[in-house]
Amino acid sequence: MALTRGKLIGVIGDEDTCVGFLLGGIGEMNKNRQPNFLVVDKETAVSEIEDTLKSFIRRDDIDIILINQNVAEMVRHILDAQTAAVPAILEIPSKDSPYDPAKDSILRRAKGMFSAEDMK
Repeated sequence: MALTRGKLIGVIGDEDTCVGFLLGGIGEMNKNRQPNFLVVDKETAVSEIEDTLKSFIRRDDIDIILINQNVAEMVRHILDAQTAAVPAILEIPSKDSPYDPAKDSILRRAKGMFSAEDMK
């Protein structure tokens, strides 16, 4: 019987978000010793966030990427260009920034798929 390994969740967010998910057991390293999370603080360069997000998108062991919405705003151009279903990129609130559905690119796309008649 062949043993298949499950897919990972990637997390890009503030320290509280990442620590919470790490305590929940999502922390992993791939064969190249690259983690599946990035802690973003005020010192983190936008280029580092962009590079990490792009690498998570390319990794075949990550199927879901969770990103704090305030961090997602910094890399919106990458999120808007992502059209593949996998990995699914979900924007989540942070402790300091509440969720704003108007900014969520996936929710905007989903709204465009349905008309008002579909909701009746």
